[in-house]
Amino acid sequence: MRIFQVNGAGGPVVAAERPVPTPAAGEVLVRVKASSLNARDLLIATGRYTAAVPPGRVPLSDGAGIVEAVGDGVSRFRVGDRVMSTFHPTWLYGSFPQWGELYGVQRDGWLTEYIAVGEQSVVGVPEHLSFEEAATLPCAALTAWSAVSGVGPGDALLVQGTGGVSVFALQFARLAGARVLATTSRPEKAHRLRELGASDVLDYLSTPEWGARVRALTGGRGVDLVVEIGGAGTISQSIAAVAYGGRISLVGNLASGGGMDLTRFFERGATLRTITVGSRSDFERMNRVISQARLRPVVDRVFPFDETPDAFSWFAEGTRFGKVVIAH
Repeated sequence: MRIFQVNGAGGPVVAAERPVPTPAAGEVLVRVKASSLNARDLLIATGRYTAAVPPGRVPLSDGAGIVEAVGDGVSRFRVGDRVMSTFHPTWLYGSFPQWGELYGVQRDGWLTEYIAVGEQSVVGVPEHLSFEEAATLPCAALTAWSAVSGVGPGDALLVQGTGGVSVFALQFARLAGARVLATTSRPEKAHRLRELGASDVLDYLSTPEWGARVRALTGGRGVDLVVEIGGAGTISQSIAAVAYGGRISLVGNLASGGGMDLTRFFERGATLRTITVGSRSDFERMNRVISQARLRPVVDRVFPFDETPDAFSWFAEGTRFGKVVIAH
């Protein structure tokens, strides 16, 4: 089978071949039909991830495919079932236990034609979604779902940019009846954000103090929730934007900057919560909502498997709107 692996020198992923694995007891063999990229995958591929990644590691946590074979004792799935990966292979339910082993770091990931994984580590694909759409869900969608948990009608929410998590957060929040404000720096992206239901879109380049503008747009109150993508580079504006007693869901730390003014944060009486994607139980609950609402992920571009290095390059450019997918 063909795979792409980390080259260990900080360069692009490289193609290689390995034998097709045989599923052990309790495992399913998945023929991978699609996978998708997240920000962490770019860090892993370029040697900038927070944990050591050995050369030859197969990256990507997010994939979808067909069960080709099952090992002894498997009962959750049968040959022919459509399945998706779970970001945390061993976090099945309950509160977050610990990071454990992750695809692309301690375990080989889904940038391969076949993968053998435990039957407990995959979930079924919503019937109305293609493999390419399903491959976008395991990390970005579930992160957004966890980030906006508790949002409902009458609430206001702020999302940053147009990456996968932000776009999913916008979709889920609108589905829940909340008002969504967004930031971007491109007029064409602002138009698409409004098409998805954003009530107001702020240009963070022309309005660097966008936190104050968010408060003005919400009648001086601020938003009930900020989905924080930038981290150190945007947290000061998020604190300015959040309502008294509001929440900030910390998803990423992608923008350089001065960090948090603790005094100002304390004055807000706000809550800062880190988001660690979610459990398999959370994933299955989210998928039921996606199925009922017939929600469709926003896919920016689909690259053929042979053009995987180009997919990484496109992702690195930062011009995407939604998810970048690889069709196997």
